[in-house]
Amino acid sequence: MIYTEFKGKKLSALGMGNMRLPVLDGDDGKIDVKAAEEMLDYAMKSGINYYDTAYGYHNGNSEKVVGQLLKKYPRDSFYLASKFPGYDLANMPKVKEIFEEQLQKCQVEYFDFYLFHNVCEMNIDYYLDPKYGIYEYLLEQKKNGRIRHLGFSAHGNISCMTRFLDAYGENMEFCQIELNYFDYKFQDAKGKAELLNKRGIPVWVMEPVRGGQLASLSDEFEAKLKAARPDEKIPAWAFRFIQSIPNVAVTLSGMSNMQQLKDNIATYEEKKPLSEKEMELILGIADDMIAKTTVPCTGCHYCVSHCPQKLDIPFLLKLYNEAVVAGSGDFIAPMALASVDADKQPECCIGCHSCSKVCPQSIHIPETLHSFAEKMGRA
Repeated sequence: MIYTEFKGKKLSALGMGNMRLPVLDGDDGKIDVKAAEEMLDYAMKSGINYYDTAYGYHNGNSEKVVGQLLKKYPRDSFYLASKFPGYDLANMPKVKEIFEEQLQKCQVEYFDFYLFHNVCEMNIDYYLDPKYGIYEYLLEQKKNGRIRHLGFSAHGNISCMTRFLDAYGENMEFCQIELNYFDYKFQDAKGKAELLNKRGIPVWVMEPVRGGQLASLSDEFEAKLKAARPDEKIPAWAFRFIQSIPNVAVTLSGMSNMQQLKDNIATYEEKKPLSEKEMELILGIADDMIAKTTVPCTGCHYCVSHCPQKLDIPFLLKLYNEAVVAGSGDFIAPMALASVDADKQPECCIGCHSCSKVCPQSIHIPETLHSFAEKMGRA
């Protein structure tokens, strides 16, 4: 197992995410505890010492099961991370109540790592609002030793992350972002990683294989990767890509079965970053994947100046692309739309086609916005 030094700690470069544990009868709230225990035991035996959970994972049961399974190990043999659930705005006034509950569920007296969960356009104003006292309370818990390291995870754009860092950055020790070769350009994960690097904040990676989307590719793309590295498995390319990005400390993988766990541990037995030529190959494949599934908006804003409704069309098209790529697992688009005024939603397009007439990419914008509204249940 590869390890990373972080403030005197030796963290396994591969961390075990606990959002996608094996379940019973296809019910996300019913974790298969026996199968999960076998996986966690194998992870501990293989050198993984970083375990990530959260308040809402598996309908609130992930923290319980992870706490139960880790209880048999010495407390200093693992690092446990959880998060304040700000993805649900109803939780904002409950930071003390929820934090105490999380410690109880996890059966620990402190969290090694604790995060503001999912800083994004939907909740940034709430996170920054002093009336909720979230920041102050978590700093107090850190001072009291109940949080050893404080950070945040982010699905928001760079502007949103910058606002958060401008307010709280001096006390943020790490940041968890969605980083993989597909999102390097698509969600500007490259820019987010660079922002954190400039701020001196280490990167924690989530969604390295984008929820499994990068674990298997089309025959055409797999053939290209096999030609470059015949012995490398397709999912391993996603991890080798991350090993090529500077400032990454921990990569979290939400593994659902023992085979995935074993394969990923085998990948992290050694660091084998991609060469410059291999980086060009993998990013080229990502470009081709994106081009085949999304509308080619370049953000020129010509459409906006011609829209009688004054819709932020590039922003809406970006969210549409995210919804199309993520499919039924999409949660970013709905959260981002929650920050958009009611009269600026995709269904507010009146279909005048003034935008399409000036679009350099010849995108059928009204049809696309109508499709987006339908996908979001807003038509």
